[in-house]
Amino acid sequence: QGLRVALIEPFFTGSHRRWAEDYRDFSGHQVDLYTAPGRHWKWRMHEAALSLAEEFSASGKSYDQIIVSDMLDLSTFKSFIGPQGQTSFVIYFHENQLTYPWSAQDRDRERGGNRHYAWINYVSALAADEVWFNSDFHRTSFLKALRPFLKAYPDRRGMRRIEPLAQKSRTVSLKLNLSRLDEFDPINKGEEPLILWNHRWEYDKNPRAFFKALIQLSEEGIPFQLAVLGARMARWPVIFDEAKERLSEHIVQWGPVDRFRDYASWLHVADILPVTSRQDFFGISAVEAMYCNVVPLLPNRLAFPEHVPDARYLYDSDEEFLDRLRTWLTEPTKKPAPVRERVLRYSY
Repeated sequence: QGLRVALIEPFFTGSHRRWAEDYRDFSGHQVDLYTAPGRHWKWRMHEAALSLAEEFSASGKSYDQIIVSDMLDLSTFKSFIGPQGQTSFVIYFHENQLTYPWSAQDRDRERGGNRHYAWINYVSALAADEVWFNSDFHRTSFLKALRPFLKAYPDRRGMRRIEPLAQKSRTVSLKLNLSRLDEFDPINKGEEPLILWNHRWEYDKNPRAFFKALIQLSEEGIPFQLAVLGARMARWPVIFDEAKERLSEHIVQWGPVDRFRDYASWLHVADILPVTSRQDFFGISAVEAMYCNVVPLLPNRLAFPEHVPDARYLYDSDEEFLDRLRTWLTEPTKKPAPVRERVLRYSY
């Protein structure tokens, strides 16, 4: 029968929505979702604690466990829903605002406002009975960053709170319904190796390093095809526009596809997934591609070595990234095998 679980997700879109719906459908628990639209993330971190507390209270239901995502101000939410008896509170960190690399264009960063959202994450973790992180990298980097974060305040910093927080923290790897990717067939493609980008079009995915390498290989006359998918924001890094022009002879797909079946079909046909991210606490898009037998070339940092702890798939510098990619394209026998079996543990 499972537990009675309330899952509170203030940013109900993209990977957050995927996680919430898959948990409801496949966890084996009785899960009710309480959600708010996935937009205006800073406002959500303020308002959702009140609006979702009102919705929760109006339901009149009681639960064994309440799981909230990192986008909720849990301390405020708890104060508005009142005592919940033996209910346990869990906060699940998909990302956090303490170690997330903020955009240089964000005015809050200049004013120090980014610290405010990190503080919400910190106090929410203190208010939870259990603190779950989607990767070991995420858990350890967050806990390590707390001491310097608190040291920046003038007094009464509460360093003694860090150890109890660490004691109730653990890694709970993201689980997704990856098997739904199996329902779709690959599309037809040419004989040249197909390189895949299937991440968000944002600065933290480091598209400049990705496209810089491909432009270099193109200028060397190395043949390849390129499929660029992923969610496109209202404003995206200008390197995408430059790459669209300079790599036009290689491009077979440019921009997001509307249907999941089309997305899955591109993943099934791609050959190489070069990842350049500066921020990935888990990396769903990379895991999806690996599940579809795309061979990954991953940075030896962030959460990626947890997925594939094998030096053949990891690189340490931009130079090594370019050299490895060149080798895989020109000498296919040196490209290692797919690693699908490594990511099966993330699927329901």
